Amino acid sequence: MAPVRTTGAVVAAISVTMALLSLFLYKSKPSSKKLPSKKNPRNGLLGAIGNTPLIRINSLSEATGCEILGKCEFLNPGGSVKDRVAVKIIEEALESGDLAPGGVVTEGSVGSTAISLATVAPAYGCKCHVVIPDDVAIEKSQILEALGATVERVRPVSITHRDHFVNVAKRRASEANEFALKHRKDDANQKGVANGTTEKTNGFQYDEEKQSLFSRNCTGGYFADQFENLANFRAHYEATGPEIWEQTGGNVDVFVAGAGTGGTLAGVSKFLQERNSNIKCFLIDPPGSGLFNKVTRGVMYTREEAEGQRLKNPFDTITEGIGINRITKNFMMAKLDGAFRGTDKEAVEMSRFLMKNDGLFLGSSSAMNCIGAVRAAQSIGPGHTIVTILCDSGMRHLSKFFCADYLSQYGLTPSASGLEFLGVG
Repeated sequence: MAPVRTTGAVVAAISVTMALLSLFLYKSKPSSKKLPSKKNPRNGLLGAIGNTPLIRINSLSEATGCEILGKCEFLNPGGSVKDRVAVKIIEEALESGDLAPGGVVTEGSVGSTAISLATVAPAYGCKCHVVIPDDVAIEKSQILEALGATVERVRPVSITHRDHFVNVAKRRASEANEFALKHRKDDANQKGVANGTTEKTNGFQYDEEKQSLFSRNCTGGYFADQFENLANFRAHYEATGPEIWEQTGGNVDVFVAGAGTGGTLAGVSKFLQERNSNIKCFLIDPPGSGLFNKVTRGVMYTREEAEGQRLKNPFDTITEGIGINRITKNFMMAKLDGAFRGTDKEAVEMSRFLMKNDGLFLGSSSAMNCIGAVRAAQSIGPGHTIVTILCDSGMRHLSKFFCADYLSQYGLTPSASGLEFLGVG
């Protein structure tokens, strides 16, 4: 009977061991439920800007045979890639002493940079004053006003005109500085930037008492100057570019994007090509812009313009945020290998295609960037990794880019069933 008892003890010991092992393995097994991140919470609104996801755009990748990746800048708190620029501009201005808490940041913008400035300025104790063309989607002005910014809507004119929206914004910064100086000298008697006078600028009624352009405790003004301020370029060279490099593990063949100020294209292209000179960087340019010609032919004007036969007004495009007819200091920093051209109809079709096939509700410049990605894929062939920027969502483009009646007026009603409008399919 002794052997039986020994066998029973061994069996019992084995059973206990197996039970303990099973318990250990069960507890060690990774849970299918996602665990909370061990990272510390981000520090306020500013801490939530940047480090946006890089996603595979499945429909375009499958159609072209390339890995087409989009950086989701629309997930920034202010809803666009311009959040990065706004933070960099304000922080550098504060560090230099050109801006102080209580000051007003002024900018001429078609919307996204202005919204980003209005979003982040309060975090620095500042206000925002925006001058915007009156042909920009009305919801952008509504968002700006809801954010507490002062908004001037003016008629679109050439940059050489004193009342171009950028030039007006620059003047407003100077006026804010004059206003603050006069109030410091004689706070009791001073009334308004121009002693209570009224000025009408390019369709906007300038009236200190009615519009309250500057509060009495304004410490001065600072013109953000997104087109020429190289803080724009540095925001992308120091952050967006490195993020793309890290998120792709350095496995990127092409970067393509449109350019308005040129900051994103310049900062990212310069960083990536410094890391790997074999990476190709391309511009995608909308109608009315001269950058395609500058990159491909060395001149800003088209052959038609050279012959005096331009068919379109340079402002006649529904693609907002990219395209320009001058070279900015930011754009001069770009390292480009070529350029593609897109049309308004292609941008409209692309936006609907991505919404239908990928659930991506993107704005006009994002759609144009995706056209650039497909053009790049067609140019270099399958098997490559192409990165572009998804600048903002379609929420700021409802009254024009996503308005059926508006599109119908210009013959831009979408009709494609696939990507045939780009020769893919």
